[in-house]
Amino acid sequence: MFKKKAVFAAAALTLGFALQGAHAADKQLKSIGVTVGSLGNPYFVTIVNGAEAKAKQISPNAKVTAVSADYDLNKQFTQIDNFISAHVDMILLNAVDPKAILPAVQKARAAGIVVVAVDVSAAGADATVQTDNVKAGELSCDYIVKKLNGRGNVIIENGPQVSAVIDRVNGCKSVLTKAPGIKVLSDDQDGKGSRDGGMNAMLGYLTRFPKLDAVFTINDPQAIGSDLAAKQLHRGNIVITSVDGAPDIEAALKTDTLVQASASQDPWKMAQTAVDVGYGIMNGKKPANALIEMAPQLITRDNVGSYKGWSSPH
Repeated sequence: MFKKKAVFAAAALTLGFALQGAHAADKQLKSIGVTVGSLGNPYFVTIVNGAEAKAKQISPNAKVTAVSADYDLNKQFTQIDNFISAHVDMILLNAVDPKAILPAVQKARAAGIVVVAVDVSAAGADATVQTDNVKAGELSCDYIVKKLNGRGNVIIENGPQVSAVIDRVNGCKSVLTKAPGIKVLSDDQDGKGSRDGGMNAMLGYLTRFPKLDAVFTINDPQAIGSDLAAKQLHRGNIVITSVDGAPDIEAALKTDTLVQASASQDPWKMAQTAVDVGYGIMNGKKPANALIEMAPQLITRDNVGSYKGWSSPH
């Protein structure tokens, strides 16, 4: 009797392992659709590259289709519709509008597609992988406060109103309001998340404000544009900080620019994590927490030499 039981238990165990194996391989990753704010921004290109590398690691024949929404909500709706028609397994979504995107997310999920929000939140997504953007804003603006010894005229150069940008600005404001000697001259102008947008916004500021001590820009392309504007108008002694830790900023921190710090993100790792999490969800493994936040690090002239950057796989 004991022998029979043991044989039965062993058989059940073997069957259990076989089922586990079948479960692990039950859904193959064939295709991923990626829609991001702008493929003109190297940050989003790195997200696409990171996603592709991870997808190929999971399944060598996986196809990754990446499109640029150009911060246009209707365009992003159409892109998600196209992904649904193409029967992708997973969508990595960098939402143009975190709330208004909900119907598109619901439609994709109803079609059996896993939706993972990347870099910014998206209502209804299965999971979100992003930087702790409040912390990134805090780090960047704390640097300004220290650099100015708590006194001076500061501008927050805003951007597209996605959750990441709103969080960064809130983080920055929370630090600046604690320094009574800091005067915020403007905080609501949209630098469009781009180099040209940052340059145009900064040209306007420099024309309006004869005394400007520091500018916090919501991302690195805007910081580069703002620095170019200051050069054009021969204005110096302005501290520019931002968020991203992009290759452009690594170069800027090593040369004679007004850009002095950037709170880094890791778009490569972010995208890899998003694909990993999405693949798990496809196969019935939900993450313990649907929001996965990555800690930013402040990159300055002092530590840029040891900064690993985002261009290489981690």
